[in-house]
Amino acid sequence: MRKLENSELDRKSIEDFKQSEKTPLILILDDIRSLHNIGSVFRTADAFLIEKIYLCGITATPPNKEIHKTALGATETVTWEHAENVLEVIKKLKTENIQTFAIEQVESAIFLQDFEVENNQKYALVFGNEVFGVAQEAVALCDGAIEIPQLGTKHSLNISVSAGIVVWDLFKKLHFAK
Repeated sequence: MRKLENSELDRKSIEDFKQSEKTPLILILDDIRSLHNIGSVFRTADAFLIEKIYLCGITATPPNKEIHKTALGATETVTWEHAENVLEVIKKLKTENIQTFAIEQVESAIFLQDFEVENNQKYALVFGNEVFGVAQEAVALCDGAIEIPQLGTKHSLNISVSAGIVVWDLFKKLHFAK
């Protein structure tokens, strides 16, 4: 077994990426403080052809040297938009028939492994602040909440790790369903 060379990875050009059919997921980052977390989410979004990222509240926007360190150019491929108010974004997406889910530990949350995707349905996932999580007002507006089961003492994951876990799980369910 040998590692593949970059030339063997069949990487898309920026133009090819923009023209590709996207995974029907939208990521909403609300009040994310860490520029490295933002960049990491962009890179994950690029890897799985995510449709769009909304950067809300205090979440920084490209171009930014610190975001670029972890995004590695994904800010050039993934469509993004800044919005001051996460509640307005959630309301707007709901009027477009997009199901919105907070990624949070709340009453009646659906554990990630139990969350079932529907064919021809678009989803928006709300990720909140590193300390406070998704704001209660945003949770209340969402169609539901998805929780990543955790068994250790912390019951807290870095936002970029949470995004990677949830995006991969939904991507798998949307693209590789049996």
